Amino acid sequence: MHERNCVQFLIFLHMDVSTFETMVTKTEQSRIDQLDQNNIQFGKLYSDHMLVAYYEDGAWKQPQIMPYGNLSLSPATSFIHYGQAIFEGVKAYKDPEGNPAIFRPYENFKRFNRSAHRIGMPDVPEEIFIDGMRELISLDRDWIPTADQTSLYIRPFMMAVDDFIGIKPTTKFMFMIISSPAGPYYADPVSIYVDDRYVRAFPGGVGFTKAAGNYGASMFPMTQVRKMGYDQILWMDGIEHKYVQEIGTMNVFFVLGDTIVTPGLSDTILEGVTRDSVITLLKDNGYNVEERDLSIDEIVDAYHAGNLKEAFGAGTAASIAPIRALTYKGEKLELPPIDSWTISPWIRTELNDIRYGRKEDVHGWLYRF
Repeated sequence: MHERNCVQFLIFLHMDVSTFETMVTKTEQSRIDQLDQNNIQFGKLYSDHMLVAYYEDGAWKQPQIMPYGNLSLSPATSFIHYGQAIFEGVKAYKDPEGNPAIFRPYENFKRFNRSAHRIGMPDVPEEIFIDGMRELISLDRDWIPTADQTSLYIRPFMMAVDDFIGIKPTTKFMFMIISSPAGPYYADPVSIYVDDRYVRAFPGGVGFTKAAGNYGASMFPMTQVRKMGYDQILWMDGIEHKYVQEIGTMNVFFVLGDTIVTPGLSDTILEGVTRDSVITLLKDNGYNVEERDLSIDEIVDAYHAGNLKEAFGAGTAASIAPIRALTYKGEKLELPPIDSWTISPWIRTELNDIRYGRKEDVHGWLYRF
């Protein structure tokens, strides 16, 4: 390996009988001095490098890790016009000794390819998604913050890049991974508006994927509820407008009496990695968890009966987001004081202790390198 301001070397990754050669070009000048460990804002600063891989002529080409920078694309690039784009959210942490680990990336890898299949895109090989992510984060490991409630947010994404305006099966794709130091997504418990007009997803659609269009369609309703003074939306189903789906961009849990209820998975609900982690830990520790249809009427009835004990969102970006109040049809359902809660604070601590290496990882969720 030859050392100079810009260092290039090859890492050989193997898939079946093919060989991927990932060329790594290190930045000439790191921007790590821009990272203020005491003031990390989500999505404001990006680490030094990014991974790029192209798919063309039915095959993936040589992946590259290169300095983070802007892209040059044709104005006719297909994803701009037709929204054929998907993404994932992953996080890396450091243990007390400073060793990095990525939390459950194989679950994100599997979900990414489920999204790709539904949106008409090629599968990304493990050797590009997982091994490429490992090499990228290893190179930028100094960007992983160490304070509690901080992490390195990792964003894999793929987009159709045919330079053609017209509806046809796309043949060219670009896969990328970028990363960004992240602090808490929500600093305080959130106030939620229950929306029975706008809908996030419909049966037979793409609600179970992390398709870019799912989030684009939520922007107008989200803007409206924030003007009304709320932090997020609790989405209802698209048929009867009464069954709980997700909260904002997260899965959602309600503590009703001594039972924790979350909507069951379907083609309208994202199979969240944090959701699965929460359910696993709760069941491991003897809690009663139900995955089923949950109507807003049942939640309102539980509130009036004094049985709505806690409610929280669960997702990679926000981790565990306590809900302090829900407003439905003009009625504000104030939950008990947060300091009286027991389940969501426990689950947040439990998850963080595993992620930061403070507790034994009995499920093998941490991908160490």
